[in-house]
Amino acid sequence: MATKTLSRRTKIAGRPPVESGARKLRKLIDKHQALAKELVDLMEELEDAEDGRLLEAAIKRNGNKPLIPWAEAKKRLGLD
Repeated sequence: MATKTLSRRTKIAGRPPVESGARKLRKLIDKHQALAKELVDLMEELEDAEDGRLLEAAIKRNGNKPLIPWAEAKKRLGLD
């Protein structure tokens, strides 16, 4: 009963209701998971940008040299 009275008083006083510890913990966990997902997404974007930078550098180094046929590349890499 004291909890109900406290909740009524809190509402009357214009304050937000008191959150339970479990609810606060759930909010923190949700926020942490969202931030972790955002971090993973940013890391993937960074890796993609790095791959693009490396590809551009390789293309520039290659210049006008002829390309290696796929069959020969597979043989050189031991994929055949």
